Amino acid sequence: MKNLKLIFCLICCAGVFSCKNAPKETPDTASGEVRQPNIIIIYMDDLGYGDVSAYGATEIETPNIDHLVKGGLKFTNGYASSATCTPSRYALLTGVYPWRNKNARILPGTAPLLIDTAQATIPKMLKAEGYHTGIVGKWHLGLGRGNVDWNTRIAPGPNEVGFDYSYIMAATQDRVPTVYIRNGYVDNLDPNDPIAISYEHNFEGEPTGKDNPELLKMKWRHGHNNSIVNGIPRIGFMKGGESAKWVDEEMAYRFLEEAKNYIKANKDQPFFLYYAMQQPHVPRTPNPRFAGSSGMGPRGDVIIEADWCVGELIRTLKEEGLLDNTLILFSSDNGPVLNDGYYDDAVEKLGAHKPAGPLRGGKYSLFEAGTRVPFITFWQGVIQPGTSDALVSQLDFFNSLSALVGSDVKAPDSQNLLDVFLGKSNDGRSNLILEATSRTALRQGDWIMIPPYQGAPRNEQVNIETGNAPVYQLYNLNSDIGQQNNLAETNQEQLNEMIGVFESIRGKEYGNIR
Repeated sequence: MKNLKLIFCLICCAGVFSCKNAPKETPDTASGEVRQPNIIIIYMDDLGYGDVSAYGATEIETPNIDHLVKGGLKFTNGYASSATCTPSRYALLTGVYPWRNKNARILPGTAPLLIDTAQATIPKMLKAEGYHTGIVGKWHLGLGRGNVDWNTRIAPGPNEVGFDYSYIMAATQDRVPTVYIRNGYVDNLDPNDPIAISYEHNFEGEPTGKDNPELLKMKWRHGHNNSIVNGIPRIGFMKGGESAKWVDEEMAYRFLEEAKNYIKANKDQPFFLYYAMQQPHVPRTPNPRFAGSSGMGPRGDVIIEADWCVGELIRTLKEEGLLDNTLILFSSDNGPVLNDGYYDDAVEKLGAHKPAGPLRGGKYSLFEAGTRVPFITFWQGVIQPGTSDALVSQLDFFNSLSALVGSDVKAPDSQNLLDVFLGKSNDGRSNLILEATSRTALRQGDWIMIPPYQGAPRNEQVNIETGNAPVYQLYNLNSDIGQQNNLAETNQEQLNEMIGVFESIRGKEYGNIR
């Protein structure tokens, strides 16, 4: 580990933060060196810009996430890289735009590892600087080489791209395999009951949601009608592994306990924890203590449950004396969706709640609600509470954390916005490419430009506008955050400038435009 006395002096001199605000637990009594700050990324799944009370929600309360806002920096122009999960997670960990990797799309549970094991990643970079690195929660970046035997060690995976410790689910809660995987091994697997997985064909004698509705406690609306686990139909087919299967209503608590135990086990050394929560992705299965707590059905209930988990994590840091020396980055992988495969009253009990807030669109959409998400940085005693309108992306975590720890490793599409994340500057990105299911758009300054795309203007399955249109779309988000007034025809000069910038970054062959 590099001597951080020198590093923190250099940072102080550069004006990133004052020396009086350097981490309070600075001396490492064993070595005499300055202690690196711990780093935690809390990553929600399908949490919308309007799902947090500190971001304007009035029908739901999220006091623990709000605590991060009140004690940290709230970004109003913070973006995921994509409007869907796998691409955003790829970009977050690698600092590379997901559209540069043709395989960065929503992956099945049997997909091979998306991140090349030789590729630079945040955990790999931090590990080289003396950090212990861990992931707890949702992975969804593929495992193995494409033909996984779930009954032996599953590799490559998180441990081969920089994580010292991993406790994950392979893909999503609505996809098989429905098991936890610890450091490459299915947790609690009985070798006499081996797991078999297929995304093409069912196994003889195994019931499905399509053929056996009498076995369901949650009914499928679209797509989720294959193997049944815990009364919930999934995507894909699974046989065996009964002792290893998770209990959906216990998932949030299980991941929380793993995250807390990771913190306690590594409190005497700098650590990086990627806490990838599964809420409020489908199937929404709140623990009984939270069922009915929101009045908005299971989707609202699991948001309240997730908020409680965030509070418990913060409490653990405080109890272990780590809160003053821990940088927390909080965000979501994409925007909200209500009807995403199951009948769970998300639409019927929504009431006056607006998951996207004032934004247009949602998950899968090129409109703002697809990628503009809650985005918070918190470091007690270092980051002064406030609000920032700077344009920032989760892509920028890589180079910013690299600068924080004094690493020379950089990612090609990431920008060093450490000053911005620490509240010492409001000078964010000048532009950002946003992606939704292989379609891309450009955010620059107050403007967003969406090229013409073929396809339906609305995804009828989930009832969300896609952003597709036969013409260019140009919106001034400062005066029209809801994207109601297309200014492409009346602001030709601005449009042409943005097309030029877009093509210089993305290339001229960027999809099915025109």
